[in-house]
Amino acid sequence: MKDALVIGLVSISDRASAGVYKDEGIPSLKEWLDSAIASPAWRDETRLIADEQPVIESTLVDLVDVRGCHLVLTTGGTGPAARDVTPEATLAVADKVMPGFGEQMRAVSLKFVPTAILSRQVAVVRKQALIINLPGQPKAIRETLDGVFAAVPYCIDLIGGPYIETHEAVVRAFRPKSALRKKP
Repeated sequence: MKDALVIGLVSISDRASAGVYKDEGIPSLKEWLDSAIASPAWRDETRLIADEQPVIESTLVDLVDVRGCHLVLTTGGTGPAARDVTPEATLAVADKVMPGFGEQMRAVSLKFVPTAILSRQVAVVRKQALIINLPGQPKAIRETLDGVFAAVPYCIDLIGGPYIETHEAVVRAFRPKSALRKKP
């Protein structure tokens, strides 16, 4: 399916990947995306991995370079703890850094918790994909996506991905007038 949207969903957690507890990141991402994306049809590539920088890097490279993801959303590993290496791994595979996403994610989260200042979330472009690091908790994932996803469809347009339309009751995709497509 040429116009299908492929989204990589990566939950980064030592304990969840070891089966100590059930991962809640990927189900939260799927639920939010199902409610937000109107078109095109999308499919996901999911990964549940440990907080190991080489594993995170190879997973991101595989999702973009081999699996053809247009968007990759990670959850977890963005704090200041020694094992939190998601931003370092993401930056290591980047072609371009998109600092506005990290700034906005922290601004959104600061409305809810003062510890959002400790977040080191980043977003980058690798080839034809946008990679965004999100927090690990389901509530924070939803709040953050609510606050930044409006810019995601146009970013995907600009890097050569499919044209994403959203359910405006959840999030209204923003594009300049010159980038809007006429509805059939």
